[in-house]
Amino acid sequence: MNKKADAIIIGAGVIGSSVAFELAKRGYKTLNIDKLPTSGYGSTSNSCAIVRAHYSTWDGVAMAYEGFFYWDDWANYLGVEDERGMIKYMKTGSIIFKLQGEDHSKKSLKYFEEIGVEHEIWDLDKLKERMPIYSHDQFDGTTRPDEDEHFFDKTGKEIEGAIFTPGSGYVSDPQLSSHNLQVAAEANGGEFLFNNEIKEIRQENGKVLGVILKTGEQIDAPIVVNVAGPHSFVINRMAGVEEEMNIKTKALRHEVHHVPSPEGFDFEKDGFHTSDGDNGIYFRPETGNTILIGSEDPLCDPKEWIEDPDNYNNEVTESQWRAQVYRCARRIPDLKIPSRTSGVVDLYDVSDDWIPIYDKSALGGFYMAIGSSGNQFKNAPIVSEMMAVCPSCSKEGHDHDANPLKVKTVYTGLELNMGFYSRNREINPNSSFSVNG
Repeated sequence: MNKKADAIIIGAGVIGSSVAFELAKRGYKTLNIDKLPTSGYGSTSNSCAIVRAHYSTWDGVAMAYEGFFYWDDWANYLGVEDERGMIKYMKTGSIIFKLQGEDHSKKSLKYFEEIGVEHEIWDLDKLKERMPIYSHDQFDGTTRPDEDEHFFDKTGKEIEGAIFTPGSGYVSDPQLSSHNLQVAAEANGGEFLFNNEIKEIRQENGKVLGVILKTGEQIDAPIVVNVAGPHSFVINRMAGVEEEMNIKTKALRHEVHHVPSPEGFDFEKDGFHTSDGDNGIYFRPETGNTILIGSEDPLCDPKEWIEDPDNYNNEVTESQWRAQVYRCARRIPDLKIPSRTSGVVDLYDVSDDWIPIYDKSALGGFYMAIGSSGNQFKNAPIVSEMMAVCPSCSKEGHDHDANPLKVKTVYTGLELNMGFYSRNREINPNSSFSVNG
């Protein structure tokens, strides 16, 4: 007889493991299937795991703000102890620079005020007091050092200041967060199947029946949830649901880099996660008194879309290293630039407008939590709360397309409209079209 489950979750990253936990809590017999050897082993393991609220839409800010409280209350939320240990939420706070003119910070600030996100406005004196290593120069546009002979030239302009959110920070170990969630799901009856790959999404009369593994094993389930990260488009095509979707996903290669903190300054202890829209980068403290530097996807940086998520260049490139590290050096003039590159390379699962898809599909029982676009790690617990509601509502005959579900959040009491994340939405013009969401 075929193995049976109430719900198969394809993927065991931070969102896939979290979906399992929330469904298992509600009495579903869940089975996560992942081609890798353990939970969080794929793109989750290389996530920067930043928890911040500066998104470009009301819905993005509201969801991320709710996430602050899950990470701050992690052990109580999961209700288990993991023998590998529990992650730590490094609540450093987050800085987003305020630039002269219209910029991302002002859009986010409007939503902070509407939603009630705790924040402080820092003038340049306060910024200097808290972060004496930061330059206040405004360069008026992100460029690449290999294409701009005036890259380090000053314009004579200064940024206006910064917005500080004290509830922000980052998660100490992104892979461990997935394992914590796996243990919590298993404590509620969930199962995980690793080193196994999906060959086929079984279906009949417009409804999902389960999956077939590459081993030939068939597993029956009336619910299948695609949480396959950068492989999400592969699974959607396998299920035959991509064509009817207005918003689709694809994989994007991305690099983050590591450099030592300036001499005499303990960035690991005294630094903050920082969003520098003027230089098109973000950076945060990292273990060993180092600085992790990522890209905010400025227009001047080429985008490398990946057709086969199993085959891509996973080595740091000299040109992107120079672009991101030199941009950080404009903001931190005392930064010592190493002679050797150091960093990690992985894939983002990017939607057409960089806003995720949390939705059902045209195939009955087939759901999607995809298009995380490098910015949804922080939202895994809230996403899973939302996704766990979908199967029950569909079973009761609720037409989610015509009347999108609204989910009240646990900690902030805000109401999130799942229609915002619909596969059938129009491209959202308010998106940053970047990792900022």
